[in-house]
Amino acid sequence: QVQLVESGGGLVQPGGSLRLSCVASGRVSSMYNMGWYRQAPGKQREVVADITSIGFTYYADSVKGRFTISRDNAKNTVSLQMNSLKPEDTAVYYCNSGGPTAGYWGKGTLVTVSS
Repeated sequence: QVQLVESGGGLVQPGGSLRLSCVASGRVSSMYNMGWYRQAPGKQREVVADITSIGFTYYADSVKGRFTISRDNAKNTVSLQMNSLKPEDTAVYYCNSGGPTAGYWGKGTLVTVSS
């Protein structure tokens, strides 16, 4: 089992920044992809960004150029730096290890972008 705990969510004004962090514990493997997903009210969960064990990254088109994903394999952490936030970024953000189908999920952290 792998436990994932997210932190860093909150309320921010449009144009602002937040940094989300996720700490993994348990049977952690640095070989797993790690990613951030989000689910807005009334919508399906969607991938935001993903990073492989050696640092290759993927970003959803909606966040390219604004969000940056990074990981520290020694500390079992993955982070998401979110800049130029928009109201449509409002969602619960989930950390994932091992992919969306058979991987592990955190409980999520709420990000609200509003003036």
